[in-house]
This record gives sequence, structure tokens and C-alpha cells, in this order.
Amino acid sequence: MKLATVAIDGRTTWGLVEGDNFFDVGTVLASRYADLRAAIAGALADVAEARSKAAATPLAKLTWLPVVPNPDKILCVGLNYETHRKETGRTEVEHPTIFARYANSQTGHLKPIIRPRVSTDLDFEGELAVIIGKAGRYISRSEAMGHVAGYACYNDGSVRDFQRHTHQFTPGKNFPDTGAFGPWMMTPDELGELAELKLTTRLNAEVVQEARIKQMIFDIPRQIEYCSTFTRLEPGDVIVSGTPGGVGSRRNPPLWMKPGDVVEVEVERLGVLRNPITDEAR
Repeated sequence: MKLATVAIDGRTTWGLVEGDNFFDVGTVLASRYADLRAAIAGALADVAEARSKAAATPLAKLTWLPVVPNPDKILCVGLNYETHRKETGRTEVEHPTIFARYANSQTGHLKPIIRPRVSTDLDFEGELAVIIGKAGRYISRSEAMGHVAGYACYNDGSVRDFQRHTHQFTPGKNFPDTGAFGPWMMTPDELGELAELKLTTRLNAEVVQEARIKQMIFDIPRQIEYCSTFTRLEPGDVIVSGTPGGVGSRRNPPLWMKPGDVVEVEVERLGVLRNPITDEAR
């Protein structure tokens, strides 16, 4: 299944994406699940059952919102591809580097990523997002994939000068409308084996990042194991699993995203997340 959160004529709902149509399952199941996060925590089997009763809307007539607009937490994995670790000059580490992103820093497919007025150092980071489907604490690697509800494309847009004010990444990772998430999540049964899938970021149609998922330093089971040690993972939580080398800040000269640019993050078989870049209004 492909599941998305959208707005139709200003009304927020969620449902199934099939071909060129969106099926408004959220309205059919409104008495049971308030949003996609609640449905993930409930039973996604109910979604397929409600499909026959759901109204269809062409994709061209809806507004995409972040796949899960209101996760309890968004945990981002830094420096998780060797090419990125090397370009940053960081040393090898025994444990994943984790930082947090806030829900209100996110934006949806085709909506602008906004360059804040206080910086011009807006960078791209194409990543695979992992959406948690089953709550857990101290989840073992062997059981980790059983806690996954699905996957999505993510652009962990970074305001680099604010990220580097201190050793803590948080300010540069949480400006409004900088974390693009979408267009949809795909359930593991449909996406299939992850290892060989290619992750690609394009800026104005030029490839700027490219890697296979299997090139992660810490794979998804390890990320879930580690994160569930220090926090309880909840349904709808998002783990943004790391970006490959090629980020704009490590180029000479730096390659920053600017108004008028279009950035795309693609994961094979999963989809393409596309966003224009605009300046923050004054």
C-alpha cells in the first residue's frame, strides 16, 4: 500500500494512493482513526477494507502534506554513509549519531522548502525515512523490522551555519518548512528488499547524491535497536536514516539551494519527492 496525508479543498485527510488517484479512506474511517498516525497504531488492514467505500480524487487536485504530520518524534541519523562521513572529516564511531527534528519543521511533496531570511546556507540531504508501526522499547535487531510500518523519501534540509553554531545540530535542522517528507509511505510488503535500492538526490535535474541503501554504516535494524534503547518508539515515529556524500556544504565552492531551484529525492520503487525552493517572506 501507498499511504499519504493530503488536503482536498482545504480539508485534511489521509488515504490510499493508487495510480493517478487518491482514495479518501480517512473520511470512511474517521470515527475510528483521526489521522494516519492513529491508523498506523491501529490496524492498517482496515485501510484496504475501507478502500471500496472511499471517494477518489485525482492526484493533481490535492495538496500533499508530510506523510505523518504529527509524529511523536522524528529521529535523524547523522553521518550514516561512509562517503558522507569522509567528506565531513569525522572519525569512525561505535554508535549512530542521533539528533531530533520537530514535526512543525516539515513540509510536503511539491510544497516549497523555505530558505530562512537569516541564512543563505540551505543544503540538501536526500534520505530514506522509516515509519514505525509498532511501539517498543529495547527492540532487538532480530525483531526490529517487525516494528516498521513503511518507508518514504525525506529531504533533511539543513541550514548549515546554524547547524555549526555549536556541536549540537538542532537549530540548523528545525527551521520551518525545511524537512520535506513524502509524497507517500509504502508498506514493506510492497516495497520489498531494501538493500539494492538506489537513493538519488537531484538539484535542478543534476544528480548530486547517489548511493545504495546497503551502503549505510548502521543499517535499519541497528538504528531501531539503538533508538529504542534510549526512548520508547511509538507508532508513527519517523527515523530519517542518513544521507550519502555529495552534500552542498562540502563542495568547492559550496552548492547551496536557492530560490527558483527544484530539488528531488528519489528512492527506487518507492517514489520521487520534489520541492521548489523559495525565500521566507518578510
